[in-house]
Amino acid sequence: MIRRFLLGCTMVAAIATVGSLYFSEVAGFFPCELCWYQRVLMYPLVPVLGIAAYENYTGVWKMGLPLSVLGIGVAAYHSVIQASPEGVCPVGGGCSAVNWEALGILTIPRLSLGAFVIITVGLVVVAWLDRQ
Repeated sequence: MIRRFLLGCTMVAAIATVGSLYFSEVAGFFPCELCWYQRVLMYPLVPVLGIAAYENYTGVWKMGLPLSVLGIGVAAYHSVIQASPEGVCPVGGGCSAVNWEALGILTIPRLSLGAFVIITVGLVVVAWLDRQ
């Protein structure tokens, strides 16, 4: 059961990683500073969660949860900056620019936020099952 949650979290992290590389390397969108912070928090989750799923290591939530919770914070902050009418990014660069949008509500930071939330929920379930 735990292995399935870990595999699901690994797949979400892998899809988010490939998606971010697609947006920067194929679509040609230059990542802003907040995008880089989100990448720094997402990319290590792929091997960490993947190896934990392979080895059925239930204690991985202690390493993965801090990364995903911090990722939620950065992605939520980035989403707020994009949605604000002033559109001023105190971090620098074009953090307030909307390079890609789908269905009128999805932007790159919101996709990242969704991925971090899904991973966090999955790791909370893993932590709960690990403590049972």
